[in-house]
Amino acid sequence: MSNLAYDPALDEAAREAEIAAVATLRPVPRISIQAFCETESVANPIERAAEDRRLAKAHLKVHMGGIATAIEFYQSAPTPNLIIMESRREPRQLMEALEQLAEVCDPSTKVVIIGHYNDISLYRELIRSGVSEYIVAPISMVDIVGVISSIFVDPEAAPIGRSIAFIGAKGGVGSSTIAHNVGWTMSRLFGSEVVVADMDLAFGTANINFDQDPAQGIAEAVFAPERIDEVYLDRLLAQCAEHLSLLAAPSTLDRVYDFEPDAFAQIIDTAQRTAPALILDVPHIWTGWSRNTLAQADEVIITATPELANLRNTKNLMDMLKKLRPNDGPPRLVINQVGVPKRPEISVKDFAEPLGIEPVAVIPFDPQAFGNAANNGRMLGEMDANHATVHIINELAHVLTGRTEAKAKKKPGIAALVERLKLRKK
Repeated sequence: MSNLAYDPALDEAAREAEIAAVATLRPVPRISIQAFCETESVANPIERAAEDRRLAKAHLKVHMGGIATAIEFYQSAPTPNLIIMESRREPRQLMEALEQLAEVCDPSTKVVIIGHYNDISLYRELIRSGVSEYIVAPISMVDIVGVISSIFVDPEAAPIGRSIAFIGAKGGVGSSTIAHNVGWTMSRLFGSEVVVADMDLAFGTANINFDQDPAQGIAEAVFAPERIDEVYLDRLLAQCAEHLSLLAAPSTLDRVYDFEPDAFAQIIDTAQRTAPALILDVPHIWTGWSRNTLAQADEVIITATPELANLRNTKNLMDMLKKLRPNDGPPRLVINQVGVPKRPEISVKDFAEPLGIEPVAVIPFDPQAFGNAANNGRMLGEMDANHATVHIINELAHVLTGRTEAKAKKKPGIAALVERLKLRKK
């Protein structure tokens, strides 16, 4: 029996390292992948990779069995875009088996080998024979996502912008207002293009908040997905500021807005190719398309007010998103409207504790500032650049673009005690 104590911090550090490693990888296109594994230690990371949002469009199936199983399988089945093969065979036997596999494989099929021999000569021989990549076990989920991305994502293609989805834990918590202000702030502070997409087609407020009345917007795109490309999307965008464009909602009840789960996928993909940052203003509803939007976004921000129903809904959202996004960090939390007069509130500390995260921003209740901005169709920073809430939103914009890390609150502990003792000795 080992004398070493289990350290959960090591597992958490490994998870954070994995999240950081896959964060910069781009989504894989719609391809078919089949894996043939000889050991559970290889099959498990591949199955985890299949759940990653970057492989959401790909169809990945894991079979137990090595090259012999694959050869038998493809005698009567078409080969996919990619075959991932684990083999514990020695180098010479592996090369012989691959020759047999080649006889039943389509020439366009890519092959990745996961082997158990760290042999540079074998690697060179495999690459010469047409294998796309050779990985030495043990492997991780990051290895699998990374190698698939390296094969099927064109490094010369235009960069994909980050999608940042905002959703409220309840209606009326100010999620849309914060989303619009963050988008405007990003465009002003960093001078880079930002697109704000108002996904609340019936009751969206982006057109009011930005004082815009475009004739077309997101509805035209979602009802005609076959027309969507960068040129068509550009016609639908309303220019709000020098670097800020709006994909406005119609905000009318002329028709119902029932959509398929992937209805917005093409719009989001196209918009991400047009700007470094895409702000998704997701309404407080739970449908197939809203769930898919949150699951596929690069970053999710939940806005809540310090009340019990908000805490329950935030917890439910976080638990569901953890299942939908197993290889991503938790959503960011913004606590809004703190300090409403005569309203019983849950303290920020008590609100955050059961969620296991610290809020990235705590915004005080200020109806005067927010009301004046809304009534004038302006952002808070346009009304008063020195307002305290504007500074909070500026910091939030820096965090969401990766320019700074969220400031963690210092907790008293042994480190603080040691520091105090040092000061006493001086």
